Amino acid sequence: MQNIGIFYGSSTGNTEAVAKQLQKELGEDKVETFDVAEAKLADLENFSNIILGTSTWGIGDLQDDFEDFLSELSNANLSGKKLAIYGLGDQYSYSDSFVDGMGEIYELLKDKSCELIGEIPTEGYEYDSSRAEKEGQLVGLALDADNQDELTASRLKSWAEQIRNQFN
Repeated sequence: MQNIGIFYGSSTGNTEAVAKQLQKELGEDKVETFDVAEAKLADLENFSNIILGTSTWGIGDLQDDFEDFLSELSNANLSGKKLAIYGLGDQYSYSDSFVDGMGEIYELLKDKSCELIGEIPTEGYEYDSSRAEKEGQLVGLALDADNQDELTASRLKSWAEQIRNQFN
């Protein structure tokens, strides 16, 4: 059985592509990916290491399928599990709500009995405000395929190494 589950919501394919790349970086034999449009509570609870991925739409809106998946997530028994979050956003066109979807997921999980891992520094990003920034750090991996696509591969590789070392 795989020990890492990646659960993503993707409208244009970018968040799914990141999930597949993370799967490769972390080891395909150790990772299973799930589109949240079809994932169930049992799928989520089957893993002790979980990665959640979403994009942010418009002015801070969570991706549609992930919005629907929030009820599964809020009802899940996450006790003792480690969770990491990644988010896609546009830091220039939506500089006041960059990766807010990732921040919304974080807010839902922060008081659950799970361990949130994978925070990264804000250096290298240019935005005005984000619900995903807490105490000078981003709560997970932030990617901007529109404006900094050339940094995506290196950011993914570095983050995969970071969370691999933090997972059970």
